[in-house]
Amino acid sequence: MDAGSKSISPEKSSRRRAPPLQEEAGSRPYMPPLSTASHNPSARCYGDRFIPDRSAMDMDVAHYLLTKGKENPPASPAKEAYRRLLAEKLLNNRTRILAFRNKPPEPGNILRAADAAYLRAKPPKPRRLIPQSPKRTLNAPGIIDDYYLNLLDWGSSNVLSIALGNTVHLWDAASNGGSASELVTIDEDDGPVTSVSWAPDGRHIAVGLNSSDVQLWDAGSGRLRRTLRGVHGARVGSLAWNSSILTTGGMDGKIVNNDVRVRNHVVQTYQGHEQEVCGLKWSRSGQQLASGGDDNLLHIWDAAMASSAQPAGRTQWLHRLEDHLGAVKALAWCPFQSNVLASGGGDCCITFWNTHTGARLDSVDAGSQVCALLWNKHDRDLLSSHGFAQNQLTLWKYPSMVKMADLNGHTSRVLSMAQSPDGYTVASAAADETLQFWNVFGAPEEVPKAEAKASHTGMFSSFNHIR
Repeated sequence: MDAGSKSISPEKSSRRRAPPLQEEAGSRPYMPPLSTASHNPSARCYGDRFIPDRSAMDMDVAHYLLTKGKENPPASPAKEAYRRLLAEKLLNNRTRILAFRNKPPEPGNILRAADAAYLRAKPPKPRRLIPQSPKRTLNAPGIIDDYYLNLLDWGSSNVLSIALGNTVHLWDAASNGGSASELVTIDEDDGPVTSVSWAPDGRHIAVGLNSSDVQLWDAGSGRLRRTLRGVHGARVGSLAWNSSILTTGGMDGKIVNNDVRVRNHVVQTYQGHEQEVCGLKWSRSGQQLASGGDDNLLHIWDAAMASSAQPAGRTQWLHRLEDHLGAVKALAWCPFQSNVLASGGGDCCITFWNTHTGARLDSVDAGSQVCALLWNKHDRDLLSSHGFAQNQLTLWKYPSMVKMADLNGHTSRVLSMAQSPDGYTVASAAADETLQFWNVFGAPEEVPKAEAKASHTGMFSSFNHIR
């Protein structure tokens, strides 16, 4: 072996003459030998464990293993079993040729035992059951079958709001069995209601109107707090909150930031769409705004770039994305990757974007018009709602975008979806005038409550049952 040929004992080196053109022994710094002899006969010499020790070797076995040729594959399982048995008896299961002293102990035993204990302590995650039918269905007569409107939202106080014609209805999911009430009915001159959106406090709600006005209501007291006028020149079909800033998008193509705390509420205008703005979503950090329009455009706006120093208080977009071939309404920010945005629209495609760079990450053909998108807050799933021909909800696994399930409960296109505060339940409103509830993201944790019969008021009182 090479290691054996390059190891020279001190006795042999003293008898050999130095080769020519080499340094003299006196000019080389002192190097201790690999092993030293001890004058103490009781002392044990260990040597270097990387140098073979011939006394610990079986030279016959080593010669056999070195000289045997490459074995052919066994002709039958019986011959393979015979070969293993012969090796076990003759070689005693030895496959190494060289033997070394002072072999270090196995360090993996303790780690393997700790890993096994950890795996026993952590049970495997149970497989989630995806329901094929809604948990509850409510009637929603008078809902407007308009793709560009946003008529459904679920607030942080666990109250759902839905606009049906000129009236905004509330459904309190926190009460036993759910209770319904009517918040406001808009005059014919100002209606119908074209958008609704809960403020982060879960108490105040913004209501966009066909007349271009925006009303702010206190849902707890049922009182109108404020009306924002002169912001848009046509109906307001999309709303989005960022703390105390209410962002409104209108048919006039304008996007306006309104500070609802001050008298002069218009603080910023985003001008980039040429047709109606039908989708608005702020990121979880509040630093980026995504907007989609009927002009097939998707814009990413940076809050840090919003400066009144720009002409007329208008802000230049951060990214202008033109990959969609239809109106862009469905927008959803990823809850576990802050710079990932999912978008969908009339071109039947769901597209994923890196909003820091503007790069398109992936795109999948969903097969039909994409009306809304929702991320699962507890797992890496994405839910989409669709129009003709199946009018279904589709659950996708992210990032592979493998279809996990199709949920068929509606008979017309699913216009809007909203997610409960705990993230488990999804409400879907469709043109078939039904509002359906799905535990598609898992079953919510059961909280013991006293059995009590709920009193229902308003339009849902006759339909507040599972059917």
